[in-house]
This record gives sequence, structure tokens and C-alpha cells, in this order.
Amino acid sequence: MRPEKTCGILAIRVIDYTEDRLEEHECIELTEAWSWIGRETVTWIDVVGVPERDELVVLGRQAGIHPLTMEDVTVPDQRPKVEEFGSYVAVIARMLSVRDGRVASEQVSLIFGENYVVTFREQPFQVFEQVRERLRNELSVLRGAGPDFLAYTLLDAIVSVYLAILDAVDDRVEDLQGRVLASADPLALKQIYELKEDLLTIRRAAVPAREVLGSLASRELSLVRKETIPYFRDVYDRCIQAAEVAEYTRDTLSGVMDLHTSNQNNRLAEITTILTIVASIFIPLSFITGFYGMNLRNIPLEDSPWGYPLVLSLMLGVAVAMLLYFKKKEWI
Repeated sequence: MRPEKTCGILAIRVIDYTEDRLEEHECIELTEAWSWIGRETVTWIDVVGVPERDELVVLGRQAGIHPLTMEDVTVPDQRPKVEEFGSYVAVIARMLSVRDGRVASEQVSLIFGENYVVTFREQPFQVFEQVRERLRNELSVLRGAGPDFLAYTLLDAIVSVYLAILDAVDDRVEDLQGRVLASADPLALKQIYELKEDLLTIRRAAVPAREVLGSLASRELSLVRKETIPYFRDVYDRCIQAAEVAEYTRDTLSGVMDLHTSNQNNRLAEITTILTIVASIFIPLSFITGFYGMNLRNIPLEDSPWGYPLVLSLMLGVAVAMLLYFKKKEWI
């Protein structure tokens, strides 16, 4: 698999293809890439980075793309949605990735028309390179399909990342659950909150994407061929699965949180019990030492040579008797 080439702040790649030919261009200008739209072939323009809004609006008008669509592309954190504007369909989704051990989310915008697909993303995704590899294969179904099928393939790749990351998060939750069951791990609470944030990030991507894919699978869009609708239904089902797995994993994590809290409370109760027992034993011992420590005359055993060992024996006997009593009551 080829690595994605670094082209600077704005990286633009174009793949123009038919069933029997394919042409690729990397690190070209946005205006040059836009000139490929309108050919009889299928063109995929992949833009990595955030282009200038004004330039996009001008280029969008040339291709019949509404300025509001182009504004959505340049504004991050848009809610995932699908809109049809007659000559094209605009889709906004969220791509997930793992950075420094944490789940991150960023916007992906996808516009497809009669013979083109344009994708806008902030960071390069290896998963899109996998789609390009499929296009390079002359026997791939993608080569003979239209832009709607390419749009499905890209969305399916995004949902596949959801499921892969969820599997990894689920494994981390199971590992954490095992450690919490084994002992009161002091680092567990921090990891629980990190996992909760990761799951929230996944749900914020998967749940709205489910609505988007449901619209693509059920609505009669003029640019989505009937033979492509079953594929959108398939990726819609996979997105439902991702949302459900995220929900189940969150419930499991809540159980781990409750278990950790219970372990901490039990541990605190054990410590409190031990301290209470120690304090209870020392109460009569303190009384005895205080009694014989008074600076008074005629205290029992004051002048006896056996006074010291007898008092120690008394204190030891009291302590043992109390321990046996606590044991009988099953307090220890």
C-alpha cells in the first residue's frame, strides 16, 4: 500500500477512471483539480486540509454547488447530515482515529454528483488509501461503478473504522474490568473516565452517521442508483451495529465504575473496621495504664514485686479476650 504523499498545508489528489483506465495526479492546485469535474469519466478529488472559503465558493459555483455547502466544508464540527441539491448530494460525517492512545474525531465532507466525488478532510486517513488501492485494481467492482458507489465505499470505510476502534475500546474495558475485579487499582478511576470520553466521542460520530446513512438507504435520491441502495443499507446496518456496541460498551463501563466504587467503599470499610478494633482494644488498656499511672498512694500492687508482670498480664488478657469476642461476633 502506498503511503499518502505529503504536499504541504493543502494536499489535493485526483483519480480519474473508467472501467479500463485510471489516471492519478498528486499535489496539484485546487483550481486545476476542479477542472476535472464535468468529464465523462468518474473523478475523485480528495482534498486534505482546510481550503479558503472564498476560493471554494467561487469554484463551487462553477460546478453548480451551493455556497452554503462550501461553507459547511470549511466550518469544522458540523453535525453529520445529508442534503440533496438536485445536481449533487452533500454528506457530512465524522472520521475517528486514535492519537496518543485516545480516540479523536474530525469532520469529513463528501460531495458527489453525476460523474464526480469530492472529499474534504483535515487529516490524511490510511483507510482512504485502501479505497485508492481498490481503484487501482482493474478487476475491482469500483472501476465499473458510478460515483454513488464510490461514495458508498468511502462511507463504508469510515464506518469500518468505527467498528475497529470500538473493538479496541471494548478490549480495554474488559481488561480494566478484570483488573478492578482482582484488586482496587488506584489508576482505574482515571482510565474509566478516559474510556468514557472515548466512547462519547465514538457515539457522537456513530449515532448521527446512522441517521445520515439511513437517509441515503431509504430516500429516493436521483443520484443514487437503485442497484446501489442495498449497499447503502448494508453500511447503514453496520453503523447501527457500531452505535449499539458503543451503547453496550458504555453500559459495561458504567458497571466497571460501580464495581470500582464498591471496591473502594469495601476497602474503606475494612480499614475503618481495623482501626475501630485497634481503638477498641486500646480503650481498656489505656484505662489500666492510666489507673496505675496516677500519682497516688495505696494503689493495688503498688509495692508488690509482681505488680508489673501482673498488670502486663492483665492488659494482655483483656486484649486477647476482646479479640476472641470480636472473632465470635464475626467482626474480624
